[in-house]
Amino acid sequence: MKGFKARSGSPNEDISWNNATLRQRGRMLYMSTPLATSAVNTNRTKVVGVGLTLKSAINRDVLGLSPEAAKEWQKRTEAEFRLWADRKQNCDAIGINNFDALQQLALVSWLMSGDVFAVIKRYPATPVRPYSLRIHLVEADRVSTPYRLGGGRGWRGITDGENEKNGNKIYDGVEVDKNGMVVAYHVSNNYPWQLTWDPIEWTRVEAYGPRTGLPNILHIMNSERCDQYRGVTYLAQVIEPLLQLRRYTESELMAALVQSFFTAWIVTKTDPNEIPTNEVGAGSIVGVPGANPGEDNISDDRNEYEMGPGTVAHLEEGEDIKFGSPNIPTAGFDTFVKTFCKLIGAGLGIPYDVLIKEYNSSYSSARAALLDAWEDFRMRRKWFVDDFCQPTYEVWLAEAVALGRVNAPGFFADPLIRAAWCGARWIGPVQGSLDPLKEAKAAVLQIQHALKTHEQVTRETGGGDWDENVEQLTAENEKLAAAGGGGIRMEVDPNEKDDDEGGGENA
Repeated sequence: MKGFKARSGSPNEDISWNNATLRQRGRMLYMSTPLATSAVNTNRTKVVGVGLTLKSAINRDVLGLSPEAAKEWQKRTEAEFRLWADRKQNCDAIGINNFDALQQLALVSWLMSGDVFAVIKRYPATPVRPYSLRIHLVEADRVSTPYRLGGGRGWRGITDGENEKNGNKIYDGVEVDKNGMVVAYHVSNNYPWQLTWDPIEWTRVEAYGPRTGLPNILHIMNSERCDQYRGVTYLAQVIEPLLQLRRYTESELMAALVQSFFTAWIVTKTDPNEIPTNEVGAGSIVGVPGANPGEDNISDDRNEYEMGPGTVAHLEEGEDIKFGSPNIPTAGFDTFVKTFCKLIGAGLGIPYDVLIKEYNSSYSSARAALLDAWEDFRMRRKWFVDDFCQPTYEVWLAEAVALGRVNAPGFFADPLIRAAWCGARWIGPVQGSLDPLKEAKAAVLQIQHALKTHEQVTRETGGGDWDENVEQLTAENEKLAAAGGGGIRMEVDPNEKDDDEGGGENA
């Protein structure tokens, strides 16, 4: 370990001072490396999917409501929320995305840049847009320490600063008081390296409103260290292997491409100017009147020899050529790349099968990979809901109650009552299934032995609501009975053997 010299400072030194570089590298890899794109987009698809759906779940015991009254309130509130969330003009401050798309954008930005911010804005209400709430997503780069406050994104890359009015410390745009509590964020009007004539200016946004206590800005990130105020790109730990793997695959691809050009060289005394066959192009654009000879050639310089399929080049007298014989593709290329992908997947918390979308192993192995990946997706969804979806819903609900569009007695009088009204679940994509019949049988057995409830299984397998399903099935069964049909009931034999015992069957 003598040569292993490691120095770690504070989270601010290790993270904030290097974050600008990490963000740029993470974004570049996302845009140019298929493996990085897969890692981020797989999280987007599994964590958010088409959007997390609000399912109101108020605390009836605290509110003293009957099941019927609670259900009626929840349906009404969900309908009101959809009125705001389903239309991009109602919820997005720039009018581009509805709330489902904002979730997708926020998650991808969080993973690429390490964190993302949602600024709470208010627009004038109209008869067709009764709510003033708007969400403005801000990328991580725009939250930074102002130059004039002693730090900022100067040439040294130091991001520390101090609020000259109250003495609060600022760490990469995050202002904290003497207790370390976040009190404000500094948001610039431009990106640090944006080409614009507009001078860069910062706006101080308080974390919470002093009167309402509602957030003015939401910070979506996950912490890895104590006293950490800014997030790190999801790809940070695998930036170097991703880059080297991209370079390696590009070099292999270029070598294979060069080898695919089979060129014949002829030693002759013929003047090359008389038979200019050393050009790859056809010499003119066939069928185009007035086309100039050589118009589609890359170059007409006789000293430049171009490579192409089926090329015949005439050399000067005394010139010769020797063919190389590179072994392309390199032996072991596939094994090497797969090993790298497994290591990268382990670092990102995504098994190789899920990261590469290759399910060639046995049913048991493929299912184990999906289950392992799902644990990570479920954890990240919980973080995302806590940082973005639930706070947004609570800000919206406060406005809905204040406007009288949602009736919630005691909402502004008692924090406990308010929390009871704000209860909610966010339903998203469910865990994938390799063999639905086997898993359905397992779910039925779990219900029969009270290991799970109908509601739990319904939520986990389809993301729906069991009560609503029962009501719908009741209506359908009545119609089937009136039409002379009947329902279908699946009986599960606990002694029935699994077809895949031993894991021999391929997925």
